[in-house]
Amino acid sequence: MKQRLAGIVLLLFACAAPAFAQGCAMCYSSAAGTTKGGQLALNRAVLVLLIPPIGMMSAGLGFAFRYGRKRDLHDSDEEL
Repeated sequence: MKQRLAGIVLLLFACAAPAFAQGCAMCYSSAAGTTKGGQLALNRAVLVLLIPPIGMMSAGLGFAFRYGRKRDLHDSDEEL
């Protein structure tokens, strides 16, 4: 089971690798033309913008698993 999960995660990362090269030339050239401080600020800004969607997806996934676990426990109690 763990090997399957690791394989799926590895496959997802391999499929996502080409997406990193899809930046537009204008954005790349303007980011490359900034100072090192500006490049660091852009990197941090991207990370800050990623936090809310990742947090919401993690919370939704957590609620879904918690609901499923409660439902399964409730169903197993009814069978007895």
